[in-house]
Amino acid sequence: SQVLDTKDVQVFKVTVNGQEAQFAFGEKHSFKGTPLEITFPNELRRGQEAIVEISFESSPQSSALQWFTPEQTSGKKHPFLFSQCQVEFI
Repeated sequence: SQVLDTKDVQVFKVTVNGQEAQFAFGEKHSFKGTPLEITFPNELRRGQEAIVEISFESSPQSSALQWFTPEQTSGKKHPFLFSQCQVEFI
């Protein structure tokens, strides 16, 4: 499984390599946020890559997510979302 940091987001669906994965939120912490644990549908071999897609909705309180307007990016054509959250391997 994989644990990601979240803060004030709503998760609708998680897929790993195109397959739907189970997910659950842990206990919310006042300033650290809420851990999101993703259970992979299949066991991965050492060195195997995984593409994890998360369908989510953020909120104005989602302080770890930041948006750049198109004008703030190098290409100046598309907005850009980045996260300051970190992955924890279990």
